[in-house]
Amino acid sequence: MAIPEQATAQVITAEDLLRMPNDGLRYELIRGELRKMSPAGYKHGRVVINVTTPLDQYVRAHNLGVVFAAETGFKLASNPDHVRAPDVAFIRRERVEQSGEVEGYWPGAPDLAVEVVSPGDSYTEVEDKVFDWLEAGTRMVIVVNPRKRAVTIYRSLTDVVVLAENDMLEGGDMVPGWTIPVKDLFA
Repeated sequence: MAIPEQATAQVITAEDLLRMPNDGLRYELIRGELRKMSPAGYKHGRVVINVTTPLDQYVRAHNLGVVFAAETGFKLASNPDHVRAPDVAFIRRERVEQSGEVEGYWPGAPDLAVEVVSPGDSYTEVEDKVFDWLEAGTRMVIVVNPRKRAVTIYRSLTDVVVLAENDMLEGGDMVPGWTIPVKDLFA
């Protein structure tokens, strides 16, 4: 499928997005509208791997579920289709076992979504992602801000915790026992 010249003039489905040729860019589908995302830069990529690697190792060692990389899409809504791709995601083992092998995008929200703020991200864009995740049923959203060297944890729009560089990020009831010093995310 060719990438539409004017994505705003045409409603795209999740299936259309899944069949698009790989052009080196990432896309999300926001209520039927195709949104282009630039490839991650150096610092963003480092921070994402600094979250992904220890989280994945811990989740595997304790058989808690599955950790997903940045390219993984989650279909949050249909008609119009809404597909988001967090920088890191986690789904609890029980949900993975219930769903079995999934073709295409994961149907629904992850239990945990991590968004790393990129230099070009606006506050509104990041906030929109957080709201989308929470509205779709994500139980914990972690926003990592390399510029401020801080982490914000959302469990709802009113249950928000901000951590500084010297604090410890904890998985809480979502990833029980998992901890990492916030400063390690920026190493």
